[in-house]
Amino acid sequence: MAGMDEFIDRLNPEMYVVTAAAGGERAGCLVGFASQCSLRPVRFVVWLSELNHTFRVARNADVLAVHLLGREQHALAELFGGHTGDRTDKFRDVPLREAYGGALVLRDAPAWFVGRIVTRTGGGDHIGFVLDPVEWGSHQEDDGPLLRLSEAVTIDPGHPVD
Repeated sequence: MAGMDEFIDRLNPEMYVVTAAAGGERAGCLVGFASQCSLRPVRFVVWLSELNHTFRVARNADVLAVHLLGREQHALAELFGGHTGDRTDKFRDVPLREAYGGALVLRDAPAWFVGRIVTRTGGGDHIGFVLDPVEWGSHQEDDGPLLRLSEAVTIDPGHPVD
């Protein structure tokens, strides 16, 4: 596996906050496993750990909201990545708005979209949620650098990795 570690260690993907709401619960987490996965139709996949509170809410949701973070939003990444929704209301002091299908959109995210969940697929210890984008937005004036994995590695996960 050493060769694969060398490959993976070279990656530096954008970090996302994914939010979900279902059954009167709301959840959100920091995600590093996400990507566009189709051109026509446009589809995007986010991978959520089965151990994560957000996964448990998302499996009952119809839509998810996916947010890019700016490099200067490390504190927001820390909130959503370093705490678990099992013990913390991550949304208590975060400006939000409700979007398509009851999705929770972080007002301060430089760019975001809401996606209708098309399918879920296994992938090891994470489940992929394939999304059909139905609503999106951005702060046009906020085109600075995005938060990447290399800036988020100091965040201790709110849930164990295994």
